[in-house]
Amino acid sequence: MAQTTETALDVVVVGAGFGGIYALYRLRQIGLKVRVFEAGSGVGGTWYWNRYPGARCDVESMQYSYQFSPELEQEWDWTEKYATQPEILRYANHVVDRFDLRRDIQFDTRVTAAHFDEQSNRWQVRTDKGDQVSAKFCLMATGCLSATNVPNINGLDSFKGSVYHTGQWPHEPVDFTGQRVAIIGTGSSAVQSIPIIAQQAKHLYVYQRTPNYAVPARNAPLAPEVKKAIKADYAGLRKRALEMPAGFAFEFNPNSALEATPEERQREYEKRWTAGGLPFMGSFGDLLFNHEANATAAEFVRGKIHELVHDRAVADRLAPKTILGCKRLCVDSGYYETFNRPNVTLIDISGEPIEAITPAGVKVGGNETVVDALILATGFDAMTGTLLRIDIRGKDGLSLNEKWRAGPRTMLGLMTAGFPNLFTITGPGSPSVLAMMILAVEQHVNWVADCVAYMRKRGLARIEPTLDAEDKWVSHVNEVAAPNLRSTCSSWYVGANVPGKPCVFMPYIGGFPLYVRKCDEVVAKGYEGFSVA
Repeated sequence: MAQTTETALDVVVVGAGFGGIYALYRLRQIGLKVRVFEAGSGVGGTWYWNRYPGARCDVESMQYSYQFSPELEQEWDWTEKYATQPEILRYANHVVDRFDLRRDIQFDTRVTAAHFDEQSNRWQVRTDKGDQVSAKFCLMATGCLSATNVPNINGLDSFKGSVYHTGQWPHEPVDFTGQRVAIIGTGSSAVQSIPIIAQQAKHLYVYQRTPNYAVPARNAPLAPEVKKAIKADYAGLRKRALEMPAGFAFEFNPNSALEATPEERQREYEKRWTAGGLPFMGSFGDLLFNHEANATAAEFVRGKIHELVHDRAVADRLAPKTILGCKRLCVDSGYYETFNRPNVTLIDISGEPIEAITPAGVKVGGNETVVDALILATGFDAMTGTLLRIDIRGKDGLSLNEKWRAGPRTMLGLMTAGFPNLFTITGPGSPSVLAMMILAVEQHVNWVADCVAYMRKRGLARIEPTLDAEDKWVSHVNEVAAPNLRSTCSSWYVGANVPGKPCVFMPYIGGFPLYVRKCDEVVAKGYEGFSVA
């Protein structure tokens, strides 16, 4: 696509993941001139960049999909219970082509700056390709997990072998056959990729600082009768999902783990473990609110780890002592069993961190392990990272970096005071990563589209939250997070994985239904808490 230079638009959308794709569709529907800028060479966002071996979604595929088009729901045919990255990427491309969206997306173009002009009430947007675009509204669909976190390890640049980050995996196949491979990190990307890499590599060295809990996916091909039944009542499934705290439907047991007998708890945990997936956290209603209740589930999973891993010392190192679900629960396919392989070595760096990456390998405790390839499964600068890597300036030249210096501040996770007409899709202060993401982006985009339509109808020029409303929302986000055990540990939910990042619990944990009600109430009261002019 040709570059857009000095172009006037209604809306600039940054990012062509699931949020940006739907934003383009929805905003076009109400007659707006929209341009999407995408840093990658294709659509898909997370699923464009994360191509590491074993990458797949941890939400069941029949639910991890758009619901704005009943025709799309019926015609797309998912093949597995948990879709792989290639299948999800095919789905994203299918949606883009089916609704003729590609012509308004400019690929291989990174937005570098967005400055608000108070005289014209327009955003001036610049890209690394020299584009200068003016737009009344700027919609940041930059994703919650898109800014890769590269650890600051001494000597990393000196390594002579191949270096990969799971979040920026090559588009061509990588074959580790016959190679000695080191992988740093044991989060979700590592849990998914380690079993596959271990099957290829001559030897795999896993460097673990903090063990993570994982439950089996129990992935399998989707039976035709299962797909047929879901498609026959897709509307019912979506309705049930909307009523769930995480925005996807599963069997939730509201009873207390502490009120159940040990035998009842064991039966419930065994049933969930056998079924597989994130619904394990729905075993009992108090697992994320009561330490003692959580301990019963954590002990069950640790017991499973010791059953699956033959070497007791290795099992001990793999078994977390932390709160179950405090960090995002991983969903695996053969992860723990992989450590029974003779060509896999677990190296604990919790007490003695990596000293250096040398030209030949990894050095810990004075000992160097020689490897041919190095994989950084070190995650992301979550939720705020991509936004803060863009030079965003609002009224009076205030930069978003300065505004969020002590942590992100938003109203509903959608806007931030001092930055008129700037919307953040699944921004901090919204359910985002704690909800089914496609549902979350649709709800946000619909809110934004309705807001823009409201303003156009009344001839309004700009909208932004009041400082008072923003302060109250931030207080509410913190208030609902306080009793939840997820807010108590060092995780990427609070930015603890990025040195120097303010430790603030960023997503809204009050549940998707409550959040939607609050968004709707704001609109029903004439955009209460927002200054509109």
